[in-house]
Amino acid sequence: MTNRQALQQAGLALLLAAMAGAACAATGADVALPGVDVRFGAASGGQVSSALKILLGLTVLSIAPALLVSVTSFIRIVVVLSMLRHALGMQETPPNTVLMSLALFLTLFTMSPVLTQVNEQAFQPFMENRLEAAPAFDRALAPMRDFMVRQTREQDLQLMVEIAHSPMPETVDDIATVQLIPAFMLSELRSAFQIGFVIFLPFVLIDLIVSTILMSLGMMMVPPVTISLPLKILVFVLIDGWNLVVRALLGTFQ
Repeated sequence: MTNRQALQQAGLALLLAAMAGAACAATGADVALPGVDVRFGAASGGQVSSALKILLGLTVLSIAPALLVSVTSFIRIVVVLSMLRHALGMQETPPNTVLMSLALFLTLFTMSPVLTQVNEQAFQPFMENRLEAAPAFDRALAPMRDFMVRQTREQDLQLMVEIAHSPMPETVDDIATVQLIPAFMLSELRSAFQIGFVIFLPFVLIDLIVSTILMSLGMMMVPPVTISLPLKILVFVLIDGWNLVVRALLGTFQ
């Protein structure tokens, strides 16, 4: 018997064992295999509840990155910080790890009132078995929806409603979450680009001044970035640029 045939037979045996185990699990019977003893029994209500909570927690962790980007202030913050780095003319400084970490903590700071409401109204009652999963999800979603509605432009929301061919919502509660989230993301991108444009202007002015001076001096072979980059860093440090950017950026969420 060749190795390939042996592998095929082993795979077939495992498949049959898995099918038998699934059938026995459905009927509540036990499985007896050579060297293996699998027993299926009814679990208590507390064990089922704990397993459900663990499954829910793992599900939330798996989709946490998408939720972080989609329904929080992370989009606006990380885009503005990235545009600031490009405005300074430094492609790799600060490193991506530093920018992402700063954006995460600024997002946590911005979203702390919303997260507090979610914890008090939904998460803690659910963990204490005072609230079922479906009502807990609805309660947790309500503060997030309020935050997104406050930051979403009517034009972006109208765009998503028109694309979905849905009737125009009359109240905030009538807005579908699947329409609100992309409208919120579009609004965040627009706000981030507006802030980034304002940040770019003084640095572009410095580049123009340096280029004009070098051309007037006849120094055509000197790259303007060689002179403008240290000047932009110096100006940014003297005006306490990080403080100004963070203050202005977080102030847009008030």
